[in-house]
Amino acid sequence: MNIKQAKQEITNTLRAYLTRDELGNYLIPSVRQRPVLLMGPPGIGKTQIMEQIAAETGVGLVSYTITHHTRQSAMGLPFIEKRTYGGEEFSVTEYTMSEILGAVYHLMESTGKKEGILFLDEINCVSETLAPMMLQFLQCKTFGNQRLPEGWLIVAAGNPPEYNRSVREFDVVTLDRVKRIDVTEDFSVWKEYALRSGLHGAVISYLDIRKEDFYRVETTVDGIQFVTARGWEDLSEMIYAYERLGLRVDRDVVGQYLQMPRIAKDFANYLELYYKYQRTYHVEEVLQGTWQAVNASELGAAPFDEKLSVMGLLLSRLNEMARNTRYQDELTAALHGALTTFKEKIVDQTPDQVLKLLLWQRREALKQAKEAGHQGKEARSRAQREIQVLEDYRQRLTAEEITNAETAMDRVRTWFREEVEKRQTLGDDTGRCFDNAFRFLEAAVGQGQELVIFVTEITAGYNTSWFVEEFGCDAYFRHNRDLLFDDTRHRLREEIAAAKAAEEELR
Repeated sequence: MNIKQAKQEITNTLRAYLTRDELGNYLIPSVRQRPVLLMGPPGIGKTQIMEQIAAETGVGLVSYTITHHTRQSAMGLPFIEKRTYGGEEFSVTEYTMSEILGAVYHLMESTGKKEGILFLDEINCVSETLAPMMLQFLQCKTFGNQRLPEGWLIVAAGNPPEYNRSVREFDVVTLDRVKRIDVTEDFSVWKEYALRSGLHGAVISYLDIRKEDFYRVETTVDGIQFVTARGWEDLSEMIYAYERLGLRVDRDVVGQYLQMPRIAKDFANYLELYYKYQRTYHVEEVLQGTWQAVNASELGAAPFDEKLSVMGLLLSRLNEMARNTRYQDELTAALHGALTTFKEKIVDQTPDQVLKLLLWQRREALKQAKEAGHQGKEARSRAQREIQVLEDYRQRLTAEEITNAETAMDRVRTWFREEVEKRQTLGDDTGRCFDNAFRFLEAAVGQGQELVIFVTEITAGYNTSWFVEEFGCDAYFRHNRDLLFDDTRHRLREEIAAAKAAEEELR
């Protein structure tokens, strides 16, 4: 299955394991709660889906790359304890708490989350001395004489032998005690993630054209060469950073992330073309509606790959603007909730005291989310923006020496309206850019298949589809309606043709 399906299956497994009966006991006893063994190529998002599952289900997450551990850190250190058996005293070996189990208990204490996921990466690459301990843990959920708390799902991830020479095969006894999920790379699923996360437009549009270059692992005379989803994402981050610094991303930089020379060279050349198209077609002018007719004519006469690249440029900017609008929408909603509480609390406390309390609660929630393993960049950024705005409100009230509850509420309402207006301004500006992009493409390619692709990409993109749903876009709805009509007409033609063929056979 692909990584999206694997995520859903693990989520379902977690929910099943944490379901309790009418007496409060786990519906599936702990002894029958098999660990999940997630097997798949490196760099396809196995670790990331664990963070997403934990955040979405509200459980804790403890992650370990098991190859970084020794037998002692995993099992604990031995010490001698005195025990009396049958009236005679004996020296017996006990163990300090396992570092891994200790991390689970620490998270439970620091966050109050009693249920969670223990994620052990590279499980089949452990050292020879640690391997027996890990097999025991998968089978019995214990290290030495210490047991993993109830309510914790073990998810172990590994790579198939063709991707790692140091892997160890699991025996039948172990495999018969785990729930195995095999994951394969899938560009369409990764693209959904890439669009939502805002990966660089050059990466997405290149892979749209060269889907076969998304994930490759080859053994050559020069050694193993590979390109992974992780490599593309990390390269995207570096491209953004280099652009901000005014630096050039050349073939050498690309090759540090895409460790397959042919693909690295191909993408580096494409990136140069991407920047060239950006300059040639004046993408920002297109979005602002000030493009020249000659640019539309040039695009109309350009090769199909070039058209796709230019559409990729437009979609990348539209996705970025839609994402910024969504962020502001979420910030506005969060601030509305905070200010509702502010209004209720300032009856009994000073405005400064209430804002300090709200800030403390949100900082603690952010800290606990980090400790619980909910490290999503988007959620963290959203929380930080809310904290920043609330702190700004507090400082402004202090600077203006406002202590009266009614006056403070009036001032905060005024500042909050600025955030609401910013949301509307972003929505209006983004909407105009959507309309201008459609106008430009209509002038360049008419009602060709390129517009079908453009509409489909907007529908598939998390941020762009959210924007259209929330703010509307007449051009999108018009073309989408035409597309649906064409699909229906095509389907009816096929059905009529099939009916005619069946009638001929009966004759």
